[in-house]
Amino acid sequence: MIKFSIITCTYNAASFLQRTLDSVEDQTWMAVEHIIMDGASTDGTADMARRYKRESKAEGHDIVVVSERDRGLYDAMNKGIDMATGNYVLFLNAGDTLPSEDTLDIVASSVPDGNLPAVIYGDTDIVDNEGRFLRHRRLSPPDELTWRSFRYGMLVCHQTFYVRTDLARTTPYDLNYRFSADIDWCIRIMKKAARKGLPLLRVPEVLVNYLDGGMTSKNHRASLLERFYIMRSHYGLAVTLVMHVWFVIRGLKGKLGKRR
Repeated sequence: MIKFSIITCTYNAASFLQRTLDSVEDQTWMAVEHIIMDGASTDGTADMARRYKRESKAEGHDIVVVSERDRGLYDAMNKGIDMATGNYVLFLNAGDTLPSEDTLDIVASSVPDGNLPAVIYGDTDIVDNEGRFLRHRRLSPPDELTWRSFRYGMLVCHQTFYVRTDLARTTPYDLNYRFSADIDWCIRIMKKAARKGLPLLRVPEVLVNYLDGGMTSKNHRASLLERFYIMRSHYGLAVTLVMHVWFVIRGLKGKLGKRR
């Protein structure tokens, strides 16, 4: 039975965390490890997580709660990966939820017997602060994903990017990036998979309800600059410049379309 290590990184997230905890607890798939990495919150987040661990009745679920100071989100993610004992790690932060009780069943049943893909990925819906559906994510994942695919933007939402734990543990997030290390991490994971000849598997289902307005959105300009440097490091300057011109044109078309 495939075991999933779900890593939830929090900091003063008490207003959003409960629905995330509930969505994991409600999963019918039993081989689940839920690691909650809290950055020493002061609003009751850690107490909420500890109560969840103490009172959870989910059969087969292991819950780990750590509350301590860290060097930011990606440092907490690295710590979570180091603690993970499952076959796959995935990130589900406060406010994000698994869409249905059988989401992990669907993912697990898609995996070929005896051949664990390097990455399993799927689709994303965007929700508001109350967890209500807003829209489907604008960028959608291709059926055939490679590390070169991200030249066209982050086609797969970080929260639907399930990575084999052995690959994740040897490919930590680069803490030199503050806002877009997830893009760099996904590309490096896919590069490593290509070198090892490991497949990437698409599950044609919505695998996460993603809370609108995360850290990248709140630090949009700094995130865009980091993304430029990340793309240049992986794809070269010429390709990066051409693609950013295309991004601008795509964005302008999108704004014109909304006005109509």
